[in-house]
Amino acid sequence: MAPTFNAIGLATADMAASLSFYRRLGLTFPDGAEKEPHVEATVAGGIRLMWDTHDALRSFDPDHSPGPPGGGWAFLCADPAEVDACHDDLVAAGHRSVKQPWDAPWGQRYAQIADPDGNVVDLFAWTGSAD
Repeated sequence: MAPTFNAIGLATADMAASLSFYRRLGLTFPDGAEKEPHVEATVAGGIRLMWDTHDALRSFDPDHSPGPPGGGWAFLCADPAEVDACHDDLVAAGHRSVKQPWDAPWGQRYAQIADPDGNVVDLFAWTGSAD
């Protein structure tokens, strides 16, 4: 039997700030998750998204040190207006815009924003037209 892809993980310096950001994108977490060293959310298709504090990672890897932000996730929005609204909501909440919403030549409304740890999160919706 071959291994099955099941989860994606991010390291975070501040669990509460990270979960607050991802709640604004529609993810749900158990009550009190902000105080935990490891948190998970299951998304469509059964994939688990996992957050671990740097201290939690050091508990089994004493050499762990925060690296530069890497990776990132893409969130599908219902329509182009939701891309703009979601981007604006996150910026108003104090998160850094990486790229303002734009109409991408591949037929999507697209925007990028940084989560509290500097990971780039893509927001997109299909526009129905590609250049």
